[in-house]
Amino acid sequence: MNTPHFEENNPFTLLGLPARFDLAPEDVQRAYLTKAAQLHPDRFTDVVEQADAVRKSAAVNDARKQLLNPETRANILLKLMGGPGKSDDKTLPPDFLMEIMQIREEMEEDAGSEEGRLRWQKWADEQRNDYLERIGDLFAKAEDGGLSADIAHSIRMELNALRYIERMIEQLDPDYDHQSELNRADHRN
Repeated sequence: MNTPHFEENNPFTLLGLPARFDLAPEDVQRAYLTKAAQLHPDRFTDVVEQADAVRKSAAVNDARKQLLNPETRANILLKLMGGPGKSDDKTLPPDFLMEIMQIREEMEEDAGSEEGRLRWQKWADEQRNDYLERIGDLFAKAEDGGLSADIAHSIRMELNALRYIERMIEQLDPDYDHQSELNRADHRN
């Protein structure tokens, strides 16, 4: 029995999912479970095939984690579409840094208060959702009419800003898990 063919450097093709931003976590999880079952080392009797299955299973698990995290999924998709990477374009929305610096000052003033921390955490979560929605809208435009330089630049700019918001969330909640989508998907199945 030969292990199934797959492409390790593209998590979408690895899991047999369309390369798009708006993937439902349950679809990613279902594709992962299907592929993981196909690659389970116990399905193979040959030692070399078992070792290959273990390696491929690890790649499938990584693909699942990447696609369940919307920020990571967007970065991968933008790269696959030929858009700029993180190091290629560090542009941020106008006045974004000034706003973030002001917010950080206000957060520090509220640092000792649980109520303040929760208020800022709620704000950051809302910001995160807003950025993800805008990123999703931009990817939808790219699907409809192709990835223009303007859309690619806008996606990168939104992703750069989202990274700041993610860092803020991490600082507000040290127990924050980047893989929260992954954890929610695990609990659904």
